[in-house]
Amino acid sequence: MSSDESFKKLAEELQQEIDKEEEATYSARVLEEYRNPVNVGRMENPDTSAIITGPCGDTMEIYLKIQGDMISEATFMTDGCGSSIACGSLTTRLATGRTIREAKEITNNDILDELGGLPDENIHCAKLAADTLHKALENRK
Repeated sequence: MSSDESFKKLAEELQQEIDKEEEATYSARVLEEYRNPVNVGRMENPDTSAIITGPCGDTMEIYLKIQGDMISEATFMTDGCGSSIACGSLTTRLATGRTIREAKEITNNDILDELGGLPDENIHCAKLAADTLHKALENRK
């Protein structure tokens, strides 16, 4: 076996170990949102947006397009961990299509419930996403 083949095999085995550990720690929904997030990116010409850095150092950005009283589009960016990615992705899903009033009522517990929970050390990621959404709504022009 060549050194390239050995390296590739080692990398595949390591990835399998990482996947097993993630699957033992996180719900299928968290893994789906983390591995295949939606609505990722900085929006051009948003109607409102917010950027918050949480106590863990992760930064969450949320951008919203609003038509009338309805959120027509939501996107996010984060430099955070997989839990932050999952929370940002899910928060944009939850906000899109809701009225401003309904979106203001989205809580970190709603995010956690939809995700099937998070480990204790990652619960703050749901609060960061909810807080950033609420701040974007407060910043509305």
